[in-house]
Amino acid sequence: MTTYVLFESASGFALFEVKQYDEISQASEKIQEAVSNVERFSKVASLTAFKPFTSAANALEQINAISEAQLTDDLRNFLEVNLPKAKAGKQAKFKLGVFEPKLGSAIQETTSIPCIANDMVGEVLRGVRLHFARFLDGLNDTDLRKAQLGLAHSYSRAKVKFNVNKVDNMIIQAIALLDTLDKDVNTFVMRVREWYSWHFPELVKIVNDNYQYARIALLVKDKSTLTEEKLPELTEIIGDEAKAKEVVEASKASMGQDISPIDLINIERFAKRVISLAEYRHRLHTYLLDKMHTVAPNLSALIGEVVGARLISHAGSLTNLAKYPASTVQILGAEKALFRALKTKHETPKYGLIYHASLIGQSGPKFKGKISRVLAAKCALAIRVDALGDSADASIGIDARAKVEARLRQLEGKVLAAEGAKPTGKEQPAKYDKSKQGGALATQARAYNAAADVAAPVQEKEKKKKKRDAEDEEAEAPAVVEEPKKKKKKAAEQEADGEANGEKKKKKKEKKEKKEKKKKADSDDSD
Repeated sequence: MTTYVLFESASGFALFEVKQYDEISQASEKIQEAVSNVERFSKVASLTAFKPFTSAANALEQINAISEAQLTDDLRNFLEVNLPKAKAGKQAKFKLGVFEPKLGSAIQETTSIPCIANDMVGEVLRGVRLHFARFLDGLNDTDLRKAQLGLAHSYSRAKVKFNVNKVDNMIIQAIALLDTLDKDVNTFVMRVREWYSWHFPELVKIVNDNYQYARIALLVKDKSTLTEEKLPELTEIIGDEAKAKEVVEASKASMGQDISPIDLINIERFAKRVISLAEYRHRLHTYLLDKMHTVAPNLSALIGEVVGARLISHAGSLTNLAKYPASTVQILGAEKALFRALKTKHETPKYGLIYHASLIGQSGPKFKGKISRVLAAKCALAIRVDALGDSADASIGIDARAKVEARLRQLEGKVLAAEGAKPTGKEQPAKYDKSKQGGALATQARAYNAAADVAAPVQEKEKKKKKRDAEDEEAEAPAVVEEPKKKKKKAAEQEADGEANGEKKKKKKEKKEKKEKKKKADSDDSD
Protein backbone atom coordinates (compact mmCIF):
# COMPACT_ATOMS: atom_id res chain seq x y z
CA MET A 1 0.00 0.00 0.00
CA THR A 2 1.37 3.37 -1.07
CA THR A 3 1.82 6.08 1.55
CA TYR A 4 1.73 9.83 0.81
CA VAL A 5 2.65 12.66 3.15
CA LEU A 6 1.11 16.15 3.16
CA PHE A 7 3.51 19.00 3.97
CA GLU A 8 2.28 22.58 4.58
CA SER A 9 5.11 25.07 3.96
CA ALA A 10 5.20 28.87 3.92
CA SER A 11 5.33 28.75 0.11
CA GLY A 12 2.53 26.27 -0.57
CA PHE A 13 1.23 22.73 -0.22
CA ALA A 14 3.51 19.79 -1.12
CA LEU A 15 2.69 16.09 -1.51
CA PHE A 16 5.43 13.48 -1.03
CA GLU A 17 5.38 9.76 -1.76
CA VAL A 18 7.13 7.67 0.89
CA LYS A 19 9.00 4.67 -0.48
CA GLN A 20 9.69 1.55 1.54
CA TYR A 21 7.33 2.74 4.28
CA ASP A 22 6.74 -0.75 5.69
CA GLU A 23 10.45 -1.39 6.15
CA ILE A 24 10.96 2.04 7.72
CA SER A 25 8.07 1.64 10.16
CA GLN A 26 9.61 -1.57 11.50
CA ALA A 27 12.97 0.10 12.23
CA SER A 28 12.75 3.72 13.34
CA GLU A 29 16.53 4.02 13.44
CA LYS A 30 16.70 3.81 9.63
CA ILE A 31 14.51 6.88 9.09
CA GLN A 32 16.42 8.85 11.74
CA GLU A 33 19.69 8.08 9.98
CA ALA A 34 18.20 8.91 6.57
CA VAL A 35 16.90 12.32 7.69
CA SER A 36 20.40 13.72 8.24
CA ASN A 37 21.59 12.79 4.73
CA VAL A 38 19.96 14.33 1.62
CA GLU A 39 20.90 11.51 -0.71
CA ARG A 40 19.59 8.82 1.59
CA PHE A 41 16.41 10.78 2.35
CA SER A 42 15.69 11.31 -1.36
CA LYS A 43 15.46 7.54 -1.65
CA VAL A 44 12.90 7.48 1.19
CA ALA A 45 10.64 10.30 -0.03
CA SER A 46 10.05 11.89 -3.40
CA LEU A 47 8.07 15.00 -4.37
CA THR A 48 4.80 14.18 -6.14
CA ALA A 49 3.06 17.57 -6.42
CA PHE A 50 3.43 21.18 -5.24
CA LYS A 51 0.92 24.04 -5.23
CA PRO A 52 2.29 27.51 -4.32
CA PHE A 53 0.21 30.13 -2.54
CA THR A 54 -0.98 32.98 -4.72
CA SER A 55 -0.24 35.75 -2.21
CA ALA A 56 0.68 36.45 1.42
CA ALA A 57 -3.01 36.89 2.30
CA ASN A 58 -3.82 33.54 0.70
CA ALA A 59 -0.98 31.89 2.63
CA LEU A 60 -2.27 33.36 5.91
CA GLU A 61 -5.81 32.19 5.15
CA GLN A 62 -4.68 28.63 4.37
CA ILE A 63 -2.43 28.36 7.44
CA ASN A 64 -5.13 29.73 9.77
CA ALA A 65 -7.57 27.13 8.46
CA ILE A 66 -5.08 24.29 8.92
CA SER A 67 -4.24 25.40 12.48
CA GLU A 68 -7.95 25.17 13.30
CA ALA A 69 -8.24 21.73 11.58
CA GLN A 70 -10.41 23.01 8.74
CA LEU A 71 -10.23 21.75 5.15
CA THR A 72 -10.16 24.60 2.62
CA ASP A 73 -11.30 24.36 -0.99
CA ASP A 74 -7.75 24.85 -2.28
CA LEU A 75 -6.38 21.99 -0.19
CA ARG A 76 -9.28 19.72 -1.12
CA ASN A 77 -8.80 20.33 -4.84
CA PHE A 78 -5.05 19.80 -4.48
CA LEU A 79 -5.53 16.40 -2.80
CA GLU A 80 -8.27 15.19 -5.14
CA VAL A 81 -6.25 16.07 -8.25
CA ASN A 82 -2.89 14.61 -7.18
CA LEU A 83 -3.87 11.53 -5.15
CA PRO A 84 -4.92 8.26 -6.84
CA LYS A 85 -8.65 7.90 -7.23
CA ALA A 86 -10.34 5.00 -5.50
CA LYS A 87 -13.15 3.13 -7.22
CA ALA A 88 -16.63 3.49 -5.81
CA GLY A 89 -17.41 0.92 -3.15
CA LYS A 90 -13.80 -0.27 -2.89
CA GLN A 91 -11.14 0.48 -0.32
CA ALA A 92 -8.38 2.91 -1.33
CA LYS A 93 -4.97 1.39 -1.97
CA PHE A 94 -3.10 4.33 -0.44
CA LYS A 95 -2.91 6.32 2.81
CA LEU A 96 -2.27 9.99 3.45
CA GLY A 97 0.02 10.90 6.32
CA VAL A 98 -0.66 14.21 8.13
CA PHE A 99 0.96 15.79 11.13
CA GLU A 100 -2.25 16.94 12.89
CA PRO A 101 -4.73 14.13 13.71
CA LYS A 102 -7.67 16.58 13.73
CA LEU A 103 -6.85 17.74 10.22
CA GLY A 104 -6.68 14.10 9.13
CA SER A 105 -10.14 13.47 10.58
CA ALA A 106 -11.54 16.49 8.69
CA ILE A 107 -9.98 15.30 5.40
CA GLN A 108 -11.25 11.76 5.87
CA GLU A 109 -14.80 12.87 6.70
CA THR A 110 -15.00 15.25 3.73
CA THR A 111 -13.15 13.38 0.95
CA SER A 112 -13.10 9.75 2.25
CA ILE A 113 -9.31 9.73 1.87
CA PRO A 114 -7.80 7.41 4.53
CA CYS A 115 -5.43 9.40 6.75
CA ILE A 116 -2.84 8.38 9.34
CA ALA A 117 -0.89 10.38 11.93
CA ASN A 118 1.85 8.58 13.86
CA ASP A 119 5.50 8.90 14.86
CA MET A 120 6.83 7.65 11.54
CA VAL A 121 4.87 10.31 9.64
CA GLY A 122 6.34 12.92 11.99
CA GLU A 123 9.88 11.71 11.29
CA VAL A 124 9.31 11.83 7.53
CA LEU A 125 7.89 15.35 7.76
CA ARG A 126 10.89 16.39 9.82
CA GLY A 127 13.18 15.30 6.99
CA VAL A 128 10.99 17.05 4.41
CA ARG A 129 11.12 20.28 6.41
CA LEU A 130 14.90 20.02 6.68
CA HIS A 131 15.57 19.37 2.97
CA PHE A 132 12.50 21.01 1.40
CA ALA A 133 14.51 23.51 -0.65
CA ARG A 134 16.42 20.62 -2.29
CA PHE A 135 13.24 19.12 -3.73
CA LEU A 136 12.08 22.29 -5.54
CA ASP A 137 13.97 23.85 -8.41
CA GLY A 138 14.49 27.61 -8.13
CA LEU A 139 13.83 27.76 -4.38
CA ASN A 140 16.78 28.46 -2.10
CA ASP A 141 17.04 28.51 1.68
CA THR A 142 17.11 32.33 1.89
CA ASP A 143 13.80 32.80 0.08
CA LEU A 144 12.21 30.03 2.12
CA ARG A 145 13.30 31.62 5.41
CA LYS A 146 11.96 35.03 4.34
CA ALA A 147 8.61 33.46 3.47
CA GLN A 148 8.52 31.63 6.81
CA LEU A 149 9.37 34.79 8.74
CA GLY A 150 6.74 36.92 6.99
CA LEU A 151 4.05 34.27 7.41
CA ALA A 152 4.99 33.81 11.08
CA HIS A 153 4.53 37.53 11.78
CA SER A 154 1.19 37.64 9.97
CA TYR A 155 -0.03 34.50 11.70
CA SER A 156 0.97 35.81 15.15
CA ARG A 157 -0.78 39.14 14.63
CA ALA A 158 -3.93 37.38 13.45
CA LYS A 159 -3.91 35.06 16.48
CA VAL A 160 -3.37 37.84 18.99
CA LYS A 161 -6.18 39.92 17.43
CA PHE A 162 -4.53 43.08 18.73
CA ASN A 163 -6.88 45.93 19.64
CA VAL A 164 -5.21 49.20 20.59
CA ASN A 165 -8.21 50.46 22.56
CA LYS A 166 -8.53 47.27 24.67
CA VAL A 167 -5.01 47.11 26.07
CA ASP A 168 -5.21 46.30 29.76
CA ASN A 169 -1.43 46.31 30.13
CA MET A 170 -1.49 50.13 30.13
CA ILE A 171 -3.91 50.03 33.06
CA ILE A 172 -1.56 47.75 35.00
CA GLN A 173 1.37 50.09 34.43
CA ALA A 174 -0.68 53.20 35.21
CA ILE A 175 -2.02 51.95 38.55
CA ALA A 176 1.47 50.78 39.58
CA LEU A 177 2.94 54.18 38.68
CA LEU A 178 0.10 55.93 40.49
CA ASP A 179 0.87 54.05 43.72
CA THR A 180 4.57 54.85 43.38
CA LEU A 181 3.87 58.54 42.76
CA ASP A 182 1.62 58.73 45.83
CA LYS A 183 4.44 57.47 48.03
CA ASP A 184 7.13 59.59 46.38
CA VAL A 185 5.12 62.84 46.33
CA ASN A 186 4.20 62.37 49.98
CA THR A 187 7.86 61.76 50.92
CA PHE A 188 9.11 64.74 48.89
CA VAL A 189 6.49 67.14 50.27
CA MET A 190 7.39 66.13 53.81
CA ARG A 191 10.99 66.97 52.95
CA VAL A 192 9.91 70.39 51.62
CA ARG A 193 7.92 71.01 54.82
CA GLU A 194 10.84 70.09 57.04
CA TRP A 195 13.31 72.07 54.97
CA TYR A 196 11.27 75.26 54.63
CA SER A 197 10.03 75.11 58.25
CA TRP A 198 13.42 76.27 59.45
CA HIS A 199 12.71 79.57 57.72
CA PHE A 200 8.90 79.84 58.12
CA PRO A 201 7.68 77.34 60.81
CA GLU A 202 4.22 78.94 61.26
CA LEU A 203 3.17 77.99 57.70
CA VAL A 204 2.90 74.28 58.59
CA LYS A 205 0.03 74.90 61.04
CA ILE A 206 -1.85 77.23 58.70
CA VAL A 207 -1.66 75.12 55.48
CA ASN A 208 -2.30 71.39 55.85
CA ASP A 209 -2.49 70.35 52.19
CA ASN A 210 0.87 69.16 50.82
CA TYR A 211 0.39 70.45 47.29
CA GLN A 212 -0.73 73.87 48.51
CA TYR A 213 2.20 74.05 50.93
CA ALA A 214 4.73 73.43 48.13
CA ARG A 215 3.11 76.10 45.91
CA ILE A 216 3.05 78.65 48.75
CA ALA A 217 6.69 77.95 49.61
CA LEU A 218 7.57 78.54 45.94
CA LEU A 219 5.56 81.78 45.94
CA VAL A 220 6.69 83.23 49.27
CA LYS A 221 10.38 82.27 49.11
CA ASP A 222 11.91 84.74 51.60
CA LYS A 223 9.29 85.54 54.25
CA SER A 224 10.67 89.05 54.73
CA THR A 225 9.65 89.97 51.18
CA LEU A 226 6.03 88.80 51.61
CA THR A 227 3.59 91.72 51.47
CA GLU A 228 -0.11 92.21 50.90
CA GLU A 229 0.58 92.62 47.19
CA LYS A 230 0.82 88.81 46.94
CA LEU A 231 -2.49 88.36 48.77
CA PRO A 232 -4.52 87.63 45.56
CA GLU A 233 -2.04 84.96 44.51
CA LEU A 234 -2.14 83.37 47.99
CA THR A 235 -5.94 83.43 47.93
CA GLU A 236 -5.92 81.68 44.54
CA ILE A 237 -3.67 78.90 45.87
CA ILE A 238 -5.37 78.38 49.25
CA GLY A 239 -8.93 79.22 48.18
CA ASP A 240 -9.65 81.13 51.38
CA GLU A 241 -8.91 84.85 51.81
CA ALA A 242 -8.88 84.64 55.62
CA LYS A 243 -6.16 82.00 55.56
CA ALA A 244 -4.20 84.04 53.02
CA LYS A 245 -4.25 87.03 55.36
CA GLU A 246 -3.22 84.75 58.22
CA VAL A 247 -0.16 83.66 56.23
CA VAL A 248 0.81 87.29 55.60
CA GLU A 249 0.42 88.20 59.27
CA ALA A 250 2.37 85.12 60.40
CA SER A 251 5.28 86.02 58.11
CA LYS A 252 5.63 89.39 59.84
CA ALA A 253 5.95 87.86 63.32
CA SER A 254 7.65 84.60 62.35
CA MET A 255 10.18 83.02 64.71
CA GLY A 256 12.05 81.21 61.93
CA GLN A 257 15.69 81.76 61.17
CA ASP A 258 17.04 83.65 58.19
CA ILE A 259 18.07 81.67 55.13
CA SER A 260 20.84 82.26 52.63
CA PRO A 261 20.10 82.84 48.93
CA ILE A 262 21.80 79.60 47.84
CA ASP A 263 19.71 77.56 50.27
CA LEU A 264 16.58 79.31 49.06
CA ILE A 265 17.45 78.45 45.44
CA ASN A 266 17.75 74.74 46.32
CA ILE A 267 14.43 74.77 48.16
CA GLU A 268 12.83 76.54 45.19
CA ARG A 269 14.14 73.96 42.69
CA PHE A 270 13.03 71.04 44.81
CA ALA A 271 9.57 72.58 45.35
CA LYS A 272 9.19 72.96 41.57
CA ARG A 273 9.99 69.26 41.07
CA VAL A 274 7.47 68.24 43.73
CA ILE A 275 4.76 70.45 42.20
CA SER A 276 5.41 69.01 38.72
CA LEU A 277 5.19 65.47 40.12
CA ALA A 278 1.90 66.25 41.86
CA GLU A 279 0.45 67.73 38.68
CA TYR A 280 1.60 64.74 36.66
CA ARG A 281 0.00 62.46 39.23
CA HIS A 282 -3.31 64.26 38.66
CA ARG A 283 -2.99 63.90 34.88
CA LEU A 284 -2.12 60.21 35.25
CA HIS A 285 -5.21 59.65 37.39
CA THR A 286 -7.38 61.26 34.70
CA TYR A 287 -5.73 59.05 32.07
CA LEU A 288 -6.43 55.95 34.18
CA LEU A 289 -10.11 56.86 34.54
CA ASP A 290 -10.47 57.30 30.77
CA LYS A 291 -8.64 54.03 30.09
CA MET A 292 -10.83 52.11 32.53
CA HIS A 293 -13.99 53.50 30.93
CA THR A 294 -12.72 52.20 27.59
CA VAL A 295 -11.38 48.78 28.63
CA ALA A 296 -13.72 47.83 31.50
CA PRO A 297 -16.74 50.15 31.55
CA ASN A 298 -19.05 47.80 33.48
CA LEU A 299 -16.47 47.06 36.17
CA SER A 300 -15.75 50.79 36.54
CA ALA A 301 -19.43 51.61 36.94
CA LEU A 302 -19.83 48.89 39.56
CA ILE A 303 -16.87 49.34 41.92
CA GLY A 304 -14.99 52.39 40.63
CA GLU A 305 -12.05 52.89 38.30
CA VAL A 306 -9.20 52.67 40.82
CA VAL A 307 -10.45 49.52 42.58
CA GLY A 308 -11.15 47.89 39.21
CA ALA A 309 -7.65 48.76 38.02
CA ARG A 310 -6.16 47.22 41.16
CA LEU A 311 -8.08 43.99 40.54
CA ILE A 312 -6.85 43.83 36.94
CA SER A 313 -3.28 44.53 38.04
CA HIS A 314 -3.41 41.85 40.73
CA ALA A 315 -4.78 39.22 38.32
CA GLY A 316 -2.26 40.11 35.59
CA SER A 317 -4.77 40.91 32.86
CA LEU A 318 -8.48 41.40 32.29
CA THR A 319 -8.68 37.96 30.65
CA ASN A 320 -7.14 36.25 33.67
CA LEU A 321 -9.51 38.15 35.95
CA ALA A 322 -12.47 36.98 33.85
CA LYS A 323 -11.46 33.36 34.50
CA TYR A 324 -11.74 33.76 38.27
CA PRO A 325 -14.97 32.76 40.05
CA ALA A 326 -16.81 35.23 42.28
CA SER A 327 -15.35 33.66 45.43
CA THR A 328 -11.81 34.38 44.21
CA VAL A 329 -12.68 37.94 43.16
CA GLN A 330 -14.08 38.51 46.65
CA ILE A 331 -10.81 37.70 48.47
CA LEU A 332 -8.38 38.77 45.75
CA GLY A 333 -5.56 40.62 47.48
CA ALA A 334 -5.99 38.85 50.85
CA GLU A 335 -4.10 35.66 49.99
CA LYS A 336 -1.76 35.87 52.98
CA ALA A 337 -4.64 36.29 55.41
CA LEU A 338 -6.49 33.41 53.74
CA PHE A 339 -3.66 30.89 54.01
CA ARG A 340 -2.80 32.05 57.53
CA ALA A 341 -6.43 31.48 58.55
CA LEU A 342 -6.44 28.03 56.95
CA LYS A 343 -3.20 27.13 58.67
CA THR A 344 -4.29 28.32 62.12
CA LYS A 345 -7.89 27.11 61.65
CA HIS A 346 -9.38 30.56 62.14
CA GLU A 347 -12.07 32.39 60.18
CA THR A 348 -11.13 33.14 56.58
CA PRO A 349 -11.18 36.76 55.32
CA LYS A 350 -14.43 38.06 53.81
CA TYR A 351 -12.92 40.58 51.39
CA GLY A 352 -9.67 41.69 49.80
CA LEU A 353 -9.12 44.59 47.39
CA ILE A 354 -12.88 44.80 46.86
CA TYR A 355 -13.15 46.21 50.42
CA HIS A 356 -12.17 49.66 49.08
CA ALA A 357 -15.28 49.84 46.88
CA SER A 358 -17.74 52.57 47.87
CA LEU A 359 -20.65 50.12 48.23
CA ILE A 360 -18.86 48.16 50.96
CA GLY A 361 -17.81 51.39 52.65
CA GLN A 362 -21.47 52.49 52.82
CA SER A 363 -22.60 49.27 54.54
CA GLY A 364 -22.54 48.71 58.27
CA PRO A 365 -20.02 46.42 59.97
CA LYS A 366 -22.58 43.61 60.25
CA PHE A 367 -23.38 43.60 56.53
CA LYS A 368 -19.91 44.10 54.99
CA GLY A 369 -19.44 40.36 54.49
CA LYS A 370 -22.82 39.85 52.81
CA ILE A 371 -22.46 42.91 50.60
CA SER A 372 -18.94 41.90 49.56
CA ARG A 373 -20.26 38.48 48.52
CA VAL A 374 -23.10 40.02 46.48
CA LEU A 375 -20.77 42.61 44.97
CA ALA A 376 -18.17 39.97 44.02
CA ALA A 377 -20.83 37.95 42.18
CA LYS A 378 -21.90 41.01 40.19
CA CYS A 379 -18.25 41.93 39.54
CA ALA A 380 -17.54 38.48 38.08
CA LEU A 381 -20.35 38.97 35.56
CA ALA A 382 -19.28 42.53 34.70
CA ILE A 383 -15.65 41.46 34.20
CA ARG A 384 -16.64 38.69 31.78
CA VAL A 385 -18.81 41.08 29.78
CA ASP A 386 -15.92 43.56 29.55
CA ALA A 387 -13.32 40.92 28.65
CA LEU A 388 -15.34 38.88 26.14
CA GLY A 389 -17.86 41.40 24.83
CA ASP A 390 -17.38 43.92 22.07
CA SER A 391 -19.71 46.62 23.37
CA ALA A 392 -18.42 49.65 25.29
CA ASP A 393 -21.77 50.16 27.00
CA ALA A 394 -21.80 50.21 30.84
CA SER A 395 -25.50 49.41 31.24
CA ILE A 396 -24.86 46.00 32.83
CA GLY A 397 -22.57 47.51 35.45
CA ILE A 398 -25.05 50.30 36.24
CA ASP A 399 -27.91 47.80 36.65
CA ALA A 400 -25.76 45.55 38.84
CA ARG A 401 -24.82 48.51 41.06
CA ALA A 402 -28.50 49.40 41.48
CA LYS A 403 -29.27 45.83 42.53
CA VAL A 404 -26.44 45.79 45.07
CA GLU A 405 -27.64 49.11 46.52
CA ALA A 406 -31.18 47.70 46.78
CA ARG A 407 -29.82 44.66 48.59
CA LEU A 408 -27.90 46.92 50.98
CA ARG A 409 -31.01 48.94 51.79
CA GLN A 410 -32.96 45.73 52.29
CA LEU A 411 -30.40 44.42 54.78
CA GLU A 412 -30.46 47.69 56.71
CA GLY A 413 -34.28 47.63 56.84
CA LYS A 414 -34.79 50.84 54.89
CA VAL A 415 -37.05 49.35 52.22
CA LEU A 416 -40.39 47.74 53.02
CA ALA A 417 -42.36 45.32 50.87
CA ALA A 418 -43.88 46.80 47.73
CA GLU A 419 -47.51 47.84 47.80
CA GLY A 420 -49.89 45.14 46.68
CA ALA A 421 -47.42 42.39 47.42
CA LYS A 422 -49.00 39.28 48.91
CA PRO A 423 -47.67 38.38 52.36
CA THR A 424 -46.22 34.93 52.74
CA GLY A 425 -47.22 32.50 55.49
CA LYS A 426 -50.58 31.84 57.17
CA GLU A 427 -53.39 34.35 56.91
CA GLN A 428 -53.59 36.55 60.03
CA PRO A 429 -56.98 37.50 61.59
CA ALA A 430 -58.26 40.98 60.79
CA LYS A 431 -57.99 43.64 63.50
CA TYR A 432 -61.02 45.25 65.15
CA ASP A 433 -62.18 48.33 63.27
CA LYS A 434 -64.93 50.58 64.71
CA SER A 435 -65.37 52.44 61.43
CA LYS A 436 -67.00 49.38 59.88
CA GLN A 437 -70.76 49.11 60.31
CA GLY A 438 -71.78 46.53 62.88
CA GLY A 439 -68.24 46.39 64.17
CA ALA A 440 -65.39 44.36 62.77
CA LEU A 441 -65.34 40.86 64.14
CA ALA A 442 -61.76 39.75 64.58
CA THR A 443 -61.93 36.14 65.65
CA GLN A 444 -59.99 35.66 68.86
CA ALA A 445 -58.29 32.48 69.86
CA ARG A 446 -60.41 30.43 72.29
CA ALA A 447 -59.19 30.11 75.87
CA TYR A 448 -58.27 26.71 77.24
CA ASN A 449 -61.09 25.17 79.30
CA ALA A 450 -59.53 23.17 82.11
CA ALA A 451 -62.94 22.01 83.47
CA ALA A 452 -63.58 20.05 80.30
CA ASP A 453 -60.64 17.75 81.03
CA VAL A 454 -61.63 14.21 82.10
CA ALA A 455 -59.09 11.96 83.73
CA ALA A 456 -59.26 8.47 82.29
CA PRO A 457 -59.42 5.69 84.95
CA VAL A 458 -56.20 3.76 85.34
CA GLN A 459 -56.83 0.08 84.71
CA GLU A 460 -54.24 -2.26 86.19
CA LYS A 461 -53.68 -5.66 84.84
CA GLU A 462 -54.74 -8.70 86.89
CA LYS A 463 -51.23 -10.14 87.04
CA LYS A 464 -49.85 -6.98 88.67
CA LYS A 465 -52.69 -7.05 91.25
CA LYS A 466 -51.97 -10.67 92.19
CA LYS A 467 -48.26 -9.97 92.61
CA ARG A 468 -48.89 -6.97 94.83
CA ASP A 469 -51.36 -8.90 97.07
CA ALA A 470 -48.92 -11.79 97.47
CA GLU A 471 -46.12 -9.41 98.49
CA ASP A 472 -48.35 -7.80 101.12
CA GLU A 473 -49.27 -11.17 102.66
CA GLU A 474 -45.65 -12.30 102.84
CA ALA A 475 -44.64 -9.03 104.50
CA GLU A 476 -47.31 -9.39 107.22
CA ALA A 477 -46.72 -13.08 108.07
CA PRO A 478 -43.04 -13.16 109.11
CA ALA A 479 -43.29 -9.91 111.08
CA VAL A 480 -44.58 -11.75 114.26
CA VAL A 481 -42.03 -14.56 114.10
CA GLU A 482 -38.95 -12.36 113.65
CA GLU A 483 -39.63 -10.00 116.59
CA PRO A 484 -37.58 -11.95 119.21
CA LYS A 485 -34.74 -12.40 116.71
CA LYS A 486 -34.53 -8.66 116.16
CA LYS A 487 -34.44 -8.05 119.94
CA LYS A 488 -31.61 -10.57 120.37
CA LYS A 489 -29.63 -8.91 117.60
CA LYS A 490 -30.11 -5.49 119.17
CA ALA A 491 -28.99 -6.75 122.58
CA ALA A 492 -25.90 -8.41 121.09
CA GLU A 493 -25.04 -5.22 119.25
CA GLN A 494 -25.44 -3.17 122.47
CA GLU A 495 -23.16 -5.55 124.38
CA ALA A 496 -20.51 -5.37 121.66
CA ASP A 497 -20.71 -1.60 121.70
CA GLY A 498 -20.33 -1.52 125.48
CA GLU A 499 -17.23 -3.72 125.40
CA ALA A 500 -15.67 -1.60 122.70
CA ASN A 501 -16.37 1.58 124.65
CA GLY A 502 -14.77 0.05 127.78
CA GLU A 503 -11.63 -0.84 125.91
CA LYS A 504 -11.38 2.66 124.48
CA LYS A 505 -11.69 4.17 127.95
CA LYS A 506 -8.94 1.90 129.32
CA LYS A 507 -6.61 2.90 126.50
CA LYS A 508 -7.25 6.60 127.15
CA LYS A 509 -6.48 6.15 130.88
CA GLU A 510 -3.22 4.34 130.09
CA LYS A 511 -2.16 7.14 127.73
CA LYS A 512 -2.88 9.78 130.41
CA GLU A 513 -0.88 7.87 132.99
CA LYS A 514 2.10 7.58 130.63
CA LYS A 515 2.01 11.31 129.91
CA GLU A 516 1.92 12.15 133.65
CA LYS A 517 4.87 9.85 134.31
CA LYS A 518 6.90 11.52 131.55
CA LYS A 519 6.13 14.98 132.95
CA LYS A 520 7.24 13.91 136.43
CA ALA A 521 10.43 12.39 135.08
CA ASP A 522 11.23 15.57 133.14
CA SER A 523 10.61 17.76 136.20
CA ASP A 524 12.91 15.56 138.34
CA ASP A 525 15.69 15.82 135.75
CA SER A 526 15.39 19.59 135.66
CA ASP A 527 15.70 19.81 139.43
